[in-house]
Amino acid sequence: MPSPDVRPLPEDALEEKFLAATGPGGQNVNKVATAVQLRIDVFALRLPPAVYARLKTLAGSRWNADGSILISARQYRTQEANRADARERAAELVAAAYVAPRHRIKTKPSKAAKARRVESKAARGTIKRGRGKVALD
Repeated sequence: MPSPDVRPLPEDALEEKFLAATGPGGQNVNKVATAVQLRIDVFALRLPPAVYARLKTLAGSRWNADGSILISARQYRTQEANRADARERAAELVAAAYVAPRHRIKTKPSKAAKARRVESKAARGTIKRGRGKVALD
C-alpha cells in the first residue's frame, strides 16, 4: 500500500516494456512476459534543481546517461502486479527526492563539561601512574 505522501507520476513521463522474467517459475517464466522495465523521463517531471540533484543521487546506478531512470520489477508472477510494484517504487523514489535533508546545528561543549573532561583525564592518569613499579628504597 503506497504512503499517503506519495503522488502518482504523470503518464507522459513513463514508458513500460514487458519482458520474460528470469529465475524459477517453470513454463510460466518461459511463456509469459511478466517482468516490467519502467523508464521514467526525469525531464518530463519538471523537478526543481535541488530535487533533481537529490533524485540523481538516490537513483544511483538506475540513472541513465539520457536523463532517465530504469526500474525493473520481476518479483511477482503477473504483469499487473509487477507493473504496480514498479510504479509504486518509482513514485516512492521521486517522493523521497522531495524530502530535503535536515541541516545539523553545530554545538559546543560548555566550560563546565570541558572542565569535567579534563578532571576525569587527570584522575585516570593518577590511577595509571599508581600502577608503575614500586621502588624499594
